[in-house]
Amino acid sequence: MFEQIEQLKNTRERVLQTILTRDECTINELAKAVDINPISVRHHITRLQADGLVDAYEERHGVGRPRRLYYLTEKGQELFPTRYLRLTLRLLEQLKVTMPPNMVDQIFSHMAQDLAAEYKKFTIGKTLEQRLDLVKELLNNEGFTVDWELQGKHYQIHESNCPYFFVGKDYPEVCSVDQILISILLDVPAQKINCKLNGDPHCIFVVMNSSQEQM
Repeated sequence: MFEQIEQLKNTRERVLQTILTRDECTINELAKAVDINPISVRHHITRLQADGLVDAYEERHGVGRPRRLYYLTEKGQELFPTRYLRLTLRLLEQLKVTMPPNMVDQIFSHMAQDLAAEYKKFTIGKTLEQRLDLVKELLNNEGFTVDWELQGKHYQIHESNCPYFFVGKDYPEVCSVDQILISILLDVPAQKINCKLNGDPHCIFVVMNSSQEQM
């Protein structure tokens, strides 16, 4: 009995962690991420909603029934450590007060360059699509939820979740980190055409298909 209770607790923690990482999820997305069936996920979600940790809203997407998206309530977010976030915000506030704006931009740029330098060696001799896979893996490891696709002569990189989102609300300069990182690792300029900070559902970067460019 004790083991079953612990298993239920661990599963609910994984559900909460998944929603925290992705901002919002459907039942099927949670089932896939946590690796349990949708019926079991619904039972956990019902309990989490009763505890005031999770809430939901309906979103229409084309023809058919609207889908239900679940997100953490303020109470749910408080389960996770926030002291580092507060410390980060205070540090950034002091930087912006004491430094010229261009210096703050340079700090974020150097952060991205240092991170890219750690992985640059893995891009040697790889095709653009192989480098895109590397970027996807790296950013996912950093807390993003990333995928990419070919759209005609361009590749689109989609970030459906951003770990910098709450920081970026007050300090949008942080958005340069992933853009610079992508550009360096791909050896192709990345242009941001959508941004969650502007109200878009995802951040989207566009990069030129270099093989098409040479044709």
